[in-house]
Amino acid sequence: MGEVVKDEYSTDYVAGQDNIQKFGLDLHAPVFPITAVLVVLFVVGTLMFPAAAKETLDGLKWDIIGSFDWFFLLSANIFVVVSLALIFMPVGKIRLGGMDAKPEFSTLSWFSMLFAAGMGIGLMFWGVAEPVAYYTGWYETPFNVEANTPAAVNLAMGGTMFHWGLHPWAIYAIVALSLAFFAYNKGMPLTIRSAFFPLLKDKVWGWPGHIIDVLAVVATIFGLATSLGFGAQQAASGMNYLFETGSGTNIQMAIIVGVTALALISVLRGLDGGVKILSNVNMAIAGILLFFVIFAGPTMAILETIWVTSSSYVANVVPLSNPFGREDEAWMQGWTVFYWAWWISWSPFVGMFIARVSKGRTVREFITAVLLIPTLITVVWMSGFGGAALEQIQQGVGVLAEDGLGEVSLAMFQMFANLPLTGIISFVGIILVLVFFVTSSDSGSLVIDSITAGGKTDAPTAQRVFWVVMEGAIAAALIFGGGDDALGAIQAVAISAGLPFTVVMLIMTWGLLKGLTHERKLLVAKGEL
Repeated sequence: MGEVVKDEYSTDYVAGQDNIQKFGLDLHAPVFPITAVLVVLFVVGTLMFPAAAKETLDGLKWDIIGSFDWFFLLSANIFVVVSLALIFMPVGKIRLGGMDAKPEFSTLSWFSMLFAAGMGIGLMFWGVAEPVAYYTGWYETPFNVEANTPAAVNLAMGGTMFHWGLHPWAIYAIVALSLAFFAYNKGMPLTIRSAFFPLLKDKVWGWPGHIIDVLAVVATIFGLATSLGFGAQQAASGMNYLFETGSGTNIQMAIIVGVTALALISVLRGLDGGVKILSNVNMAIAGILLFFVIFAGPTMAILETIWVTSSSYVANVVPLSNPFGREDEAWMQGWTVFYWAWWISWSPFVGMFIARVSKGRTVREFITAVLLIPTLITVVWMSGFGGAALEQIQQGVGVLAEDGLGEVSLAMFQMFANLPLTGIISFVGIILVLVFFVTSSDSGSLVIDSITAGGKTDAPTAQRVFWVVMEGAIAAALIFGGGDDALGAIQAVAISAGLPFTVVMLIMTWGLLKGLTHERKLLVAKGEL
């Protein structure tokens, strides 16, 4: 007979048992009202006092960057190392939901959903703008390399890939795996606090857990607003580029209203009827657009760029990850710290969403899919869009070559202008931004609603409607309050929300490793592993 091992992570707590159920609502008593009040106060305050809000956000952003840049970089490195280790550790054989669990979604639908939720709008917004910014010295360059040189091409692509490769997906993977494991293998509510059970035991269902979930919701909703703000700016710029509609604050806010309405329809249709369908549509359109850029653009230059991007990323990922003694501190603080904070603020949303659709996968399969496959696809995406733009600049073709990077949200469309069927692919690009926009909003609303309903995944419709509207309202408030520097206001919110949740994630990582190790002992003792 095998060794008898006691399950230390069993609990009698049931999702939503502390909820208030009145007026057709199903609310987790402390978490929903606290987060709702905080969000409403932020929206109202930003709209009433835009100048003061902008000044406060900007000051907070630079205070955090100046004091905690090392902390963001070091933490992200830890998440990458732990994620890669999980692929090779014996716990990789553990299956989410039990050893007999079967996946609920096909591999293609599963991957489409996690990828669309994880990066969609960002890839569209920064796919051209970021490599061009580094190559031309628009802001700062990695390692202070001289702009407009062959070395700048190398580091433009390697530096861009650094921000969109293993680090962000490792951040998502840690949160997603923690949530999925404790929910599906331990029967706990699908909410952030469950991952802290190894540390807090049943205290996690009290105020310590309430604080964790409030931080998660605040980080999530402001991280979402960051992406929605980017999406609104890019869609407005694209529409103005094609139809001369204007791209000012009013147009951007009108786009947010329209997309929020579409997200509302999608979220009412649920995971299968709305989010899954939109995610599959996203991936199909994105794939078509990428292949068009590769084969209608400078194909050989792009294929060469894929190698340049990959090799530069591998060569520079460790030096770029170093948080200490950097000569390119301005680049690190202006770009990397923002990105890590943005991914971390997004991680409760993306992590919980990935967890919801990943039951039945083994830990090894899960980490491989969430970490490695998106990184490989992103190499091709960034090489296609960024490589085409850099080739145009080097050949002296188009606006980007003549005037450099001006309006960041317009960069992709300026690259499209030098390809065949410009009007059609620009229109397709706008549609893709908007569909990514809707997918992020509706899947984010499902996640926030689950957290604020105590981990229940079938909360009343009215609550989902509230969070969809609030996401749009925050994005609109940031654009209105930020004015000409709306991008700076959006970045400030992401960094501010990401800092406290970084601490939460570090503790969560420890809890995950402890939980998986204990689960393996249980399964080995039962003869199931």
